[in-house]
Amino acid sequence: MPAYPIRNFFIALKEITRGNKYYFMWVGFLLTCITIGLIAYAGQLKDGLIVTNMRDQVSWGYYISNFTFMVGVAAAAVLLVVPAYIYNFKPIKEIVLFGELMAVSAITMCILFVMVDVGRVERLWHLLPVIGILNFPASMLTWDIIVLNGYFMINLCVSLYVLYKMAHGTVYNEKFIKPLIILSIPWAVSIHTVTAFLFIGMSSRPFWNAGILAPRFLASAFCSGPALMLIVFQIVRKVSKIDIDNKAIFKIGELVAYAMGINLFLFGAEFYKEFYSATSHAAHMEYLYFGLHEHTTLVPYMWTAFAFNLTAFFLFLLPKTRENFITLNLACVLIITGVYIEKGMGLTIPGFVPGVLGEIYEYFPTITERLVSLGVIATGGLVYTLLVKLAIPIYTGELRFQTKDSPTKPV
Repeated sequence: MPAYPIRNFFIALKEITRGNKYYFMWVGFLLTCITIGLIAYAGQLKDGLIVTNMRDQVSWGYYISNFTFMVGVAAAAVLLVVPAYIYNFKPIKEIVLFGELMAVSAITMCILFVMVDVGRVERLWHLLPVIGILNFPASMLTWDIIVLNGYFMINLCVSLYVLYKMAHGTVYNEKFIKPLIILSIPWAVSIHTVTAFLFIGMSSRPFWNAGILAPRFLASAFCSGPALMLIVFQIVRKVSKIDIDNKAIFKIGELVAYAMGINLFLFGAEFYKEFYSATSHAAHMEYLYFGLHEHTTLVPYMWTAFAFNLTAFFLFLLPKTRENFITLNLACVLIITGVYIEKGMGLTIPGFVPGVLGEIYEYFPTITERLVSLGVIATGGLVYTLLVKLAIPIYTGELRFQTKDSPTKPV
């Protein structure tokens, strides 16, 4: 019957309107944050980017910092895809869907952070295929648009197909999604690699001109993203009937330990290169960790990030602390915070300080930038919340749709 797809869509949509008081309190909180962000963004649209602290000296600020971090969160889904579909590790295979949904929400935030960073948002049409001028393949920004939107579509298509099959009580065809899943692995690597190349390509910014930057991007992505997933998986397990095996959680924690070890090693190599050579290019790293000519705004943040990352590494590395949920969750919070600082403000700002003329302009986000960013993050949180709220009853079998061959009513 042709009416079924439309009717089933609205039946599924009703799921997001059902829940206990904690669910509605959480959604209400996110909507409040989004409203605050929209009000702040309206002020930015009215007065221009002058309401931010971005200037000619520092033209990339808090928005691009958050964009860079969120690209890493999106790429981290591949850390579940590889053990799930390549090595057929069943405990992770059962929850990889929630990692793919997180990638969808993370890419949504990435796109929004780029939009709010553009002063003349009405000119974004120039970046659209066909009607815009993309300067392909010379422009790295064009490559970034392609890989981000491509990764978004891959994860969205796989997630919706799996949910559709589950909702109709049929087994999904792995031969259909396996090519997309295999494709998502190098594509996940590409979204962070191309983002790194955007930084590396700025030849006048020596702080970013390092071939090690792309591997560092990937290593840090495979730390913060999975750490966030570990917290989310525990929440999903607590608020639903989905049984997430501890083996999956502990195995992801083990993979995070390896990734953080590589991240710290690459950081040490970069630190050595800058200070042992003692060239003028070391001024950027010196500003970041020791201050430059009494300019020390970011110094306490960077040492805090280093301490958090190092502590989290040992907590993840030791089986005793990795398999204890108190210390595991503590390590997750530390690693998310540490990488957020290191990969956000700690990567973007020092590329501009000191400037090409030796000028030191200390940037710190204004309240407008922080409120707009809060609204964007809340939007991503709402997208993920609603996607998971829709997925859980389908995943557990509580929601099944009527088909031609099955005249029974949906649950």
